[in-house]
Amino acid sequence: MGHYAKVQNGIVSQVIVAETEFFDTFVDSSPGQWIQTSYNTRGGIHYQPNSNTPSDDQTKALRKNYAGIGYAYDAARDAFIPPQPFTSWTLNETSCLWEAPIAYPDDGNMYTWDETTTSWVLIEE
Repeated sequence: MGHYAKVQNGIVSQVIVAETEFFDTFVDSSPGQWIQTSYNTRGGIHYQPNSNTPSDDQTKALRKNYAGIGYAYDAARDAFIPPQPFTSWTLNETSCLWEAPIAYPDDGNMYTWDETTTSWVLIEE
């Protein structure tokens, strides 16, 4: 099985799962291009299924990130890039993921981003 993203005008409009050996015979006359994506690829790293453990075989890493509806496909980078979550966040050119101007706190608590103050705000339980 393989995962494929339909890209129209540089934006992913659909993601499907299909038998890889039959995909070449898939008939779709609507505008756009089907591009393979890897369900286990995040930030340019391929992970073992259902884990945060990198795979031994990184040749399986495909197009930086698993495609999602609304993601951009950058042909020059050959990468799927998620929508920018906040104006202040910048694109990491290596991972093709957006990064906050301040690192997420590593203290075990949960935070939410506040764009007005460009800071992480503790979520009170």
